[in-house]
Amino acid sequence: MDLPAQPFTRRGVLAGTAATAALAALPFAQGRAQAADNTAAAAAQTYRWRNVAIGGTGFVTGVVFHPRERGLAYARTDIGGAYRWDERTARWIPLIDQLGWDDWNLLGVEAIAIDPAHPERVYLALGTYSQSWATNGAILRSDDQGAGWTRTDLTVKLGANEDGRGAGERLLVDPRDADTLWLGTRHDGLWKSADRGATWAQATAFPPTGTASGQGITFLAAAGRAIYAGWGDGDTALYRTKDGTAWEAVPGRPTGTAAKVPQHAVYSEDGHLYVTYANAPGPNNQSDGSVHKLNTATGTWTEVTPVQPGGTTSDGSADTFGYAGLSVDARKPGTVVVSTNNRWADVDTLFRSTDGGRSWKSLKDTAVLDVSETPYLKWGAEAKFGWWIQAVAIDPFDSQHIVYGTGATLYGTRDLKHWAPQIRGLEETAVTKLLSPPTGTAHLLSALGDIGGFYHDTLNASPAAGMSANPIFGSTTGLDQAALKPSYLVRTGWSSAKNGAYSTDGGQTWTPFAAQPDIASNAPGPVAVSADSSAILWSLVHWDGTTYPTQRSTDNGAGWAEVTTAPKGAPPVADPADPTRFYAYDTTTGTVYISTDSGATFTAGATGLPSGDTQFKIAAAPGRNGDLWLSAKWNGLYRSTDGGKSFTKVSGPWASYTLGFGKAAPGAAYPAVFAVLAFDTTTCVFRSDDEGATWTRINDDAHQWGWIGQTITGDPRVHGRVYLGTNGRGIQYGDPQ
Repeated sequence: MDLPAQPFTRRGVLAGTAATAALAALPFAQGRAQAADNTAAAAAQTYRWRNVAIGGTGFVTGVVFHPRERGLAYARTDIGGAYRWDERTARWIPLIDQLGWDDWNLLGVEAIAIDPAHPERVYLALGTYSQSWATNGAILRSDDQGAGWTRTDLTVKLGANEDGRGAGERLLVDPRDADTLWLGTRHDGLWKSADRGATWAQATAFPPTGTASGQGITFLAAAGRAIYAGWGDGDTALYRTKDGTAWEAVPGRPTGTAAKVPQHAVYSEDGHLYVTYANAPGPNNQSDGSVHKLNTATGTWTEVTPVQPGGTTSDGSADTFGYAGLSVDARKPGTVVVSTNNRWADVDTLFRSTDGGRSWKSLKDTAVLDVSETPYLKWGAEAKFGWWIQAVAIDPFDSQHIVYGTGATLYGTRDLKHWAPQIRGLEETAVTKLLSPPTGTAHLLSALGDIGGFYHDTLNASPAAGMSANPIFGSTTGLDQAALKPSYLVRTGWSSAKNGAYSTDGGQTWTPFAAQPDIASNAPGPVAVSADSSAILWSLVHWDGTTYPTQRSTDNGAGWAEVTTAPKGAPPVADPADPTRFYAYDTTTGTVYISTDSGATFTAGATGLPSGDTQFKIAAAPGRNGDLWLSAKWNGLYRSTDGGKSFTKVSGPWASYTLGFGKAAPGAAYPAVFAVLAFDTTTCVFRSDDEGATWTRINDDAHQWGWIGQTITGDPRVHGRVYLGTNGRGIQYGDPQ
């Protein structure tokens, strides 16, 4: 699938690639104020929480079937948690939504381990980033298939959203002892637990220990009673232990560029260990690779690569790729499926062999795709077989049931020909902006990372029209609605075509801006439209943080002029009642700037406000002139009722991250206020029906979703309903019970 041009993404943030789009900002280390009195937040209300359905939308990095229990499978994602397949309902069940704000770095799943002898047991290795600013990883272990967990915090970091995240699994139950676990890390070598993951010690006998910039152990795989470890750094790419103590480099192992980084290894009951290789960790930058099998009895290696990378496609492009995903048929030894990866020119495929790799067939060549349940996969054209295929699994109870993960979904087949997303319940979007319009068919419009955004004609099914088009954005950076003319919207984002568009039918269809500033293609930041749709302000921000002068248009984007008096990079906010007023918060100086001439010029308003963080946000109360709320993270919550000339700190919460509005409570004159706040040591979702005098917690300990500080809004037509953006668990919406 060809992706629109865009900067790097959550999927490439640490690789420095240019394959996908911008990530919602992460909550890096920050100061914490003294906890305030919690009496104002003592109340709580029970809510029913569900995902707004889109279907997948993120990188499924691993799928594991249990070999002894039919219908039991697990999936992992790079930033959106782990899931268990429920055969009865044909849905994926999220398993770690209970991880909260302080555990945001644990929503990325580095590895899954199942216990072949105990179907009730499952283990997760969690940790999204291994950088200095990220927290250490953790191991979760369960005796009830993930319904409940026991946690052990590690002293090392893991990297589920870093290069090599589609390799693995890096966590393994020892084939000789179900109480012994092994964990391969990226930078700290091999670790071992003798008590089912409760405690860990480094396995010092393992030869290499890893480097700060390396890949370390790429997988752990059992072959009979032996354990094999893939190694992503240096020339020795494969190690083995036969007794759980002594490790050796595997004799006769493949060498060379095409066998540089081992990706997956799977043992077949006919005595062969199959291994896929690439010349880079992936998922980006792989351009060569191979597939080999080892006869574990004789020590003989045989290359069984389906197609050598490096040929030429029909249009003359270089056909470069690596090999990654791998599965063997438990019922039919010698039946193997492998995937290509990073094959952009000719599109990734699965190769299947029924004779131990002597011959192969491409399953893509005969595939019939049905994406009617998730139309966005057409990406404005026709659905393609996949890209970034690194997770492949054959159902051990059904040889024709194969699933494979891509950069956006999980496809499945029951007959090796007809394929459809097998993705219900699994949502992994990073959300940048949410709007709930006061009129129209849709109660929600979204701006998302990696897959643009949607007009949600229903909340419980993937939008029928697919992604917002004309143009399709890789990631959407701005979305706004004219408060007094809600049929008019604007949006901005990353695309190889235009980077901005407007809609006159409530967001169902779009018209690209006729022109745009030259820098906009490299810096399509946030956008706002005046209450009457007469003026558009576009803040231009490069993905590396470089800011440029705000631009203004009064003709639907046909012409643009610099607004030199607006703070560069500050997201503009339109007053919902007065079309002449805009606001912009200069977080470098702690100053709110005000425009009273429809954004043509700005002057300083309130000064001395919190500064130093670009994530501080202004929200304007609907239907009111100059009623502003300022979320300043750990500095607290502020409010202005004089159009930004002055602000007063709201008593109660010591931290406020994002805030929005919904329909007023019965008998109330002021809109309901929804916010992500902290009153004590816990950051939660709250609602206030009395202008912030009191707050009611509306999420619970089972529904926390890691970092949720980007965007929130209520529904102006349904009191109590709230839409919450997460950084990996899609759009959550809640209704009072």
